[in-house]
Amino acid sequence: MPHPLADRPHHDGSPLYLSDPAPTLGGQVRVRVRVPHAFGEVVSVRTRSNPDREPRFTSAQPVHDDGRAVWWEAELEVENPVHGYRFLLELADGATWWLTSAGLSHVETRDIDDFRLSTHTPPPAWGADSVMYQIFPDRFARSAAADARELPDWAEPAAWSDPVDQDRRHTAVQFYGGDLPGVVEHLDHLEALGVNLLYLTPVFPARSNHRYDALSFDHVDPLLGGDEALVALVEAAHARGMRVIGDLTSNHSGDGHEWFRASHRNPGAPESGFYLWLDEHQETYVSWLGVPSLPKFDWRAVELRRRFIDGPDSVVAKWLGAPFDLDGWRIDVANMTGRWRDEDLNEEVRRTIRRTMESVDADTLLLGESTNDAAADFPGDAWHGAMTYANFTRPLWNWLSVPGSPAGGGLGMTLGRTADYSGRDFYAAHREFAAAFPWRSRLHTMNALDTHDTPRFRNSAREGCVPVAVGLAMTMPGIPVVWAGDEFGLTGDDGEHSRTPLPWDRLEESAETIGLYRRLIGLRRDHPVLSRGGIRWLVAEDDAVAFVRESAEECLLVVASRAIALLELGEELPDDAEVIAAEAGGLSVAASEGRLALPGPTFAVWRLPGVAVPAFG
Repeated sequence: MPHPLADRPHHDGSPLYLSDPAPTLGGQVRVRVRVPHAFGEVVSVRTRSNPDREPRFTSAQPVHDDGRAVWWEAELEVENPVHGYRFLLELADGATWWLTSAGLSHVETRDIDDFRLSTHTPPPAWGADSVMYQIFPDRFARSAAADARELPDWAEPAAWSDPVDQDRRHTAVQFYGGDLPGVVEHLDHLEALGVNLLYLTPVFPARSNHRYDALSFDHVDPLLGGDEALVALVEAAHARGMRVIGDLTSNHSGDGHEWFRASHRNPGAPESGFYLWLDEHQETYVSWLGVPSLPKFDWRAVELRRRFIDGPDSVVAKWLGAPFDLDGWRIDVANMTGRWRDEDLNEEVRRTIRRTMESVDADTLLLGESTNDAAADFPGDAWHGAMTYANFTRPLWNWLSVPGSPAGGGLGMTLGRTADYSGRDFYAAHREFAAAFPWRSRLHTMNALDTHDTPRFRNSAREGCVPVAVGLAMTMPGIPVVWAGDEFGLTGDDGEHSRTPLPWDRLEESAETIGLYRRLIGLRRDHPVLSRGGIRWLVAEDDAVAFVRESAEECLLVVASRAIALLELGEELPDDAEVIAAEAGGLSVAASEGRLALPGPTFAVWRLPGVAVPAFG
């Protein structure tokens, strides 16, 4: 590509470039593209849409010249529920360039790479402003009340200070006894950290510590404190301005679930249609990845839909209404839900879940887990955002980890270990997998360094790169995620080991890492441009990347590096720019006339004036 990133035309779905982020079908929107003078003399700009799969062009007109770039504007009619569009630029020398969400191309591009407008109901207003904290209840905190509870026969009790047993025969049943009252007792810590969205992994009764093998969806596990404990937690969180979402397994239940027990080996039972049986006696069945304790749902069953996802009496509805008042759901393995061989009911299921949620409380958030290329399931029709690894987690690990480090679980790395990405690779992989998401879905997709299904990032991080990674999670588009224990500096070499109980007796010795998270979460929450503003990439080199988050109110220029590097940012970084964040080597960054000398791993942010462009007509 002959043009440096900073000199390339740019468009995204933020308010600087799009007149209406929630368009209606048949409505009109205006779109803008910023074309730097350094790109060359542009003689025409057109948009190309593809309504009903038939190309349609509109002409754009220049509306502003800010001295460094010309802003062109065109009007589009939104003719399909998901309306794709791109820009075609013609230069004075006769060259033509396509600009899509995937970037700049000299040759014609695929429709899947178009920018996308979604006419479906937008996410709740609070979603993009969230900083998420993921809690695995058994390992977060144990209240005194846990001592009086009788343990089930499956549980192998462990003391809070015992190491996680990594023998696969015991990992799922090692029981520490963390509970929901324990979460309430530590809300001061979470409030001080700055998080405002709690994500609880499943709270329903099960036969494992992770509870993804539900026995019922009708009540909270008594081992966690029961229904009353969830009500108390949500009320206490809401009183502090925090929201709480739960976790549902729409792909499967446990083999001890009441629905499965009623139908297993019992043809003709009302629940017989709930599962995918492989023989007429209902003895054998399809399960999640062949794990027999996790039988897979058959979403052709109308009664299953009624009980679980459809309407006011469903499981989905019950926990969003009083007295529980959860603020949304994260759906486990959403990518597999409703899919088996020649059946694909995923779209029907996800739309039914969202329709039910809107009927109970339209101000709720719906996130779907998808471990790989998720965009095809995320047109904005149901899932508001993705819990995925392809567009942020894996690119970041491959750039900021020691090459060849173990990486498993949800990370799904090639051959189970990290590669050696350059900063250019990090940028390219991120853009490739984020491109086909509508902009508002990108703003609600989770930016996780790690989760309960992965090793801890700290295990594999290059020396000095943890602050760089945390900084990127907080400043790139999407919902930042803190997996409980990251702020303590916990380690874990696989998804099970990363579920170490939180060491509440080590708060003082963890003060430095906790302080890092507080500062960077504070940066995120203090600057709305990081939640809703656009992103324009400036530099992607071997050891450093730079981008600017843009809005009319302010811009923040973000620089991240893993090693010593020199960056040329020119006029993008004026000498009087204010440094508002400096982590790792950021305190000793030398800046002069747009040149940056980075001493090693660095994360730094400068505040710049907002972008002054005319209002949309």
